[in-house]
Amino acid sequence: MTAGYDFPWPAGQFGIPEPAAFPELFEGVLWRRVFAYLVDLLFIGVIMAVVWVVFAVLWVMSLGLLGPLLWFLFGLVPLAYHTLLLSGRRSATFGMRAFDLELRSVTGERPGFLQALVQTALFYVTVGMTCSLILLVAVFNRRRRTLHDFLAGTVMVRTLPAA
Repeated sequence: MTAGYDFPWPAGQFGIPEPAAFPELFEGVLWRRVFAYLVDLLFIGVIMAVVWVVFAVLWVMSLGLLGPLLWFLFGLVPLAYHTLLLSGRRSATFGMRAFDLELRSVTGERPGFLQALVQTALFYVTVGMTCSLILLVAVFNRRRRTLHDFLAGTVMVRTLPAA
């Protein structure tokens, strides 16, 4: 399944492992998620700065006609960053990799593109609508899942070295 840890989900079994049975999967996930997102914000900022320069040139070359389309595409940069990396081979953004985290579906598999897109879109929608207060959901459950994790059928776990 991954380059590192072989997850404890038995084949065909639905459900996330219990934190009591596999504490190493959930240890420190909450604070790691926070710092991973801060690192991701730096990456997104750099990407957006580069894209802004390219889009500014395109805007000038089109005499402003491409402006609305470029602004729309510019807004999709964070969504694309998270979706493409979460649905990729490592199931983690660069920030998540730095803090040994990865996203898994509730069956233990890597999320597909659509599941990663749903998870990311739900993150931005729920956080935006509640001014981040919705993230407190993670404090009140054993697996430290957020609302967008529940709705998308995902769970954040630690990336552990191969046994």
